[in-house]
Amino acid sequence: MTLLGLDADQLLSTTRAVRKRLDLERPVPDELIRECVAMALQAPSGSNVVTMRFVVVRDEAKRQAVGQVYREVYAGYKASPYYPGRSTGDADRDRVQGRVASSADFLGDHMGDAPVLVLGCTAGPDRASAEAGLGNILPGMWSFMLAARARGLGTAWTSMHRARERDVAEILGIPYETVAQAVLTPLAYTKGTTFHPAERPDPNSVIHWDSW
Repeated sequence: MTLLGLDADQLLSTTRAVRKRLDLERPVPDELIRECVAMALQAPSGSNVVTMRFVVVRDEAKRQAVGQVYREVYAGYKASPYYPGRSTGDADRDRVQGRVASSADFLGDHMGDAPVLVLGCTAGPDRASAEAGLGNILPGMWSFMLAARARGLGTAWTSMHRARERDVAEILGIPYETVAQAVLTPLAYTKGTTFHPAERPDPNSVIHWDSW
């Protein structure tokens, strides 16, 4: 696979949550998914014990079932005070947040339409151990997303489905008592490969030197 010509800083600063620009029609080869998982496995893992697990969902019926769960959870989020589309009275911020809300709404409606869904999980001998290992899968999933971006694929980090984690586990045969789900992402080629850094605070506004 030919990688996009991105240096490290470009890769880190342009790996965005992709929703409306996901190509929902183009299949993603299994080999690309394996390559992304291989990169994810290079991420830090506590005590060098690999508890990361990746559930890759290609079956359409299962994707749609997971998508329906996500759609229902998202509907509750959309009705909550935390929904980014709610007016704040600040016209500039509302304009930006309106775009965020529109993008999130699209994924709420189309999660199950992505050609692939990937769930990042951790495994353990029991539920408590699995949940204690979530710190392993989080850097692993970010590495997965960076690897996907380098290959012209888009992802969007979500964890909203965890409100119905048991339901998703039942759909996919995930053993709930020994495997904890952390992240759900669509995976698809992107429509175009040019993405730009997001507007973020100046580093000096969030750094506390030597003490708080």
